[in-house]
Amino acid sequence: MARLGVLDQVPIPAGSSAAEALACTVALAQAAERLGYRRFWVAEHHNTTSLASSAPEVLIAHVAAHTSSMRVGAGGILLSHYSPLKVAEVFRTLQTLHPGRIDLGIGRAAGTDERTEAALAHGPGALGDECHPDQLADLLGFLHDRLGRDHPFAGVVAMPAGTTAPEVWVLGSSAYGASLAAKLGLPFAFAHFVAPTFAAQVVAGYRRRFRPSRVCRAPIVALGVSVLCADSDAEAERLAISGDRWRLRSEGSERGPLLAVEHAEAQALTDVERARLAQQRDRRITGAPDRVRAVLDELRRATTADELVVLSICHDPAARLRSYELLADAFQLPAM
Repeated sequence: MARLGVLDQVPIPAGSSAAEALACTVALAQAAERLGYRRFWVAEHHNTTSLASSAPEVLIAHVAAHTSSMRVGAGGILLSHYSPLKVAEVFRTLQTLHPGRIDLGIGRAAGTDERTEAALAHGPGALGDECHPDQLADLLGFLHDRLGRDHPFAGVVAMPAGTTAPEVWVLGSSAYGASLAAKLGLPFAFAHFVAPTFAAQVVAGYRRRFRPSRVCRAPIVALGVSVLCADSDAEAERLAISGDRWRLRSEGSERGPLLAVEHAEAQALTDVERARLAQQRDRRITGAPDRVRAVLDELRRATTADELVVLSICHDPAARLRSYELLADAFQLPAM
């Protein structure tokens, strides 16, 4: 049986508000739990007026409190913005509040523009990518109370202490994340919706290099996929126009509102933007349920993914919810 999860960036459609978007996220999570989705992840983005996902740890607590059994977590926390100890304590608290239900996906991207990234820096300057492996190693040490005796922070314990920790995933869209996950013996989530071309090769490299660890004995792969499902192929393509035009702008302050379809269609495009739309077409999967199921099944086989985590972006929250409903039915998820 296919295992499906949800990735939510908490989109704010034009004409709506952040409060309404957050309410839609809670409603979507509750629906996903009823429909049989395995987990619900919240992304992290900053200084983007069309996304309300700037504090995923707060939203995770809220969503977990309004659901009962589904795993809830971050897809993911952008570790370069924070100290590993603080992240460990936040997610240990979440795990204590909701035992056995919390996931901690760790990402490396900035999730915003360069100026905002600098404002988010947790120290006197932003840490470079070369520090990311050490940060992740420190985070794991704090989560599992396994810092070496010679570590500068030996003896510091992430509170609240407990016998269990959140399930940690490495998120990535390249061989870098796959190699890091394999080296540390952690599950790996590949962002197909960012870099679809090399998904199979990157996942194969992760499985080949995987070293078993105390928390993960065998490689586990989730594939983050962009999906929009509707009652017909034509309707799905129509709904996808809003997200397509929205993604033409860079993440951060330059990314504009998520427009209604008719307004997105009315936007004039340059030749360069038309070319970019054509290049990005393979980053999303759209269509009626049978078509989407067939494409996703083939993608799972090609990448040997154990699970699909589905991101759906469109202007209409009802259409977004309908997409997840159709997908759950197509895959015959075990509804509650």
